[in-house]
Amino acid sequence: MPEAGTMNAPQGGGHPDATKRGRRSRHSRRGATKPAHRPTIRTVNYRTLRNPFTPAKVFSDDRVEAIHQAALDVLETQGMKILLPEARAHFRAAGARVDDDSQMVRIGRDIVEEAVSTAPRSIRTHAGSRHRDQVIEPGALHIQTGAGSPNVTDLSRGRRPGTYADFIELVKLNQSFDVFHMLTPMVEPQDLPPHLRHYDVTVLQLTVSDKLPFVFCRGTAQVEDCFEMIRLARGLDDPGFRRQPCCHSIINTNSPRQLDIPMAQGLIDFARWGQLMIVTPFCLMGAMAPVTIAGALTLSHAEALSAIALSQLTRPGAPVCYGAFVSNVDMKSGAPAFGTPEQVKANIGAGQLARRLGLPWRCSTGAAGAVNDAQAANETQMGAWGAVLAGATILIHGAGWIEGGLTFSYEKLITDLEVMQTFAELCTETPSDDASLALDALTEVDPGGHFFGAAHTIERYESAFYEPVVADWSNFGTWAERGGLDANQRANRIWKQVLEDFEPPNVDSTRLGEAIAFAERRKSEGGAPPPG
Repeated sequence: MPEAGTMNAPQGGGHPDATKRGRRSRHSRRGATKPAHRPTIRTVNYRTLRNPFTPAKVFSDDRVEAIHQAALDVLETQGMKILLPEARAHFRAAGARVDDDSQMVRIGRDIVEEAVSTAPRSIRTHAGSRHRDQVIEPGALHIQTGAGSPNVTDLSRGRRPGTYADFIELVKLNQSFDVFHMLTPMVEPQDLPPHLRHYDVTVLQLTVSDKLPFVFCRGTAQVEDCFEMIRLARGLDDPGFRRQPCCHSIINTNSPRQLDIPMAQGLIDFARWGQLMIVTPFCLMGAMAPVTIAGALTLSHAEALSAIALSQLTRPGAPVCYGAFVSNVDMKSGAPAFGTPEQVKANIGAGQLARRLGLPWRCSTGAAGAVNDAQAANETQMGAWGAVLAGATILIHGAGWIEGGLTFSYEKLITDLEVMQTFAELCTETPSDDASLALDALTEVDPGGHFFGAAHTIERYESAFYEPVVADWSNFGTWAERGGLDANQRANRIWKQVLEDFEPPNVDSTRLGEAIAFAERRKSEGGAPPPG
């Protein structure tokens, strides 16, 4: 089982921002003399993370400005193809040059600059429990699992199309670890019809989790039905719901330089209702974007700015995040690649552009590996390092993603969890007070001795180190005696145990019942089909 400190705190009682657990390390020395007083209890707070690293740079400041200005040139002279007439109308009213025949919209610098100025720098989200609320702002770090996979896989059941049963399990696993700060659409429940799917998906998120839920942008009817379920479950009236983001979504532009109808409509719907939208162009260098990092970022930046502008033209001050998802393809096959040096550099460059705007922003990692092996692990970790060093506010696809997003792996969710919790530990303060300098221990232990039995060690051994979830630090003989399980096999046992032990959060059953009743009524009326 994972160490207690990494799991969610019990519902109700205690400090809302910290999980405190005492635990005995399996590596503690049995013969050590116990101190007269109780050892320090390890305090773990993965719910609120601040990035400790000075943001890295891949471009000089003048080249960042050159990319920004080039992106503005692209919007002003070449424009974006925007398929939704309502979106084009917003731009026309703001003074953009709009050609309805070609659907091209040329957006002036003044429109973009005004939009950036009204976009909020800090966004407080309203989750199901107050200790799950998050403040989305530069300097914070919010980690998400992988998202949007049509397939799932695990060692016990193999690779298969995602189902609602899989979605239930994955939401429970997400809920069980504090280092995942929001829910994501980890897998598509393909056994639910598209015109009804959003009802069950939303109700499930509200039932077994108190984290910020995710809503797909698949037409105004579906979006507003999801909003209504969340509003009812939270006990809010319409003005109250509009005042605070209670859910989030992601829109991807259709690179190069196109915004389709569902994505444009989603931007408008979320802005109109004051809900959090994360704008993310998906630009693969050499395929949907120029082959150079700077060229791909110029395109990505232009597309993100156009989407942010639409959000702010709909409602100035609407909660919106800048985003970038830039990597390269294998030029021999055209397949997407992740965790490459180019993705790491692109992540860092995107962070420089986000800081140029001063907005919170989303970055990504990922894995092209077809199974949960060393390749996939390395790809996810390297991409994540790029995002963290870039100062990303939201890191998505941090756990579970394989096969370029085509598959979500249960075991990789657990093995990646170890990496994400390591990042969370790096966000915690490293003590350097006089007691931490350990002069008393250095005085107590003679040259050539050891510190196992030192009073300084005995006082701290239960709280000194992070204890891994899946890693096994035993030697070969001990590992073999325990069954010789590799990391995948251990991860398989862990997720099964977490599901067996799962306890849902406390929710207001009356309010949840109202949301469920609404969903059932709408399903009986025929649901809400996505736009054709």
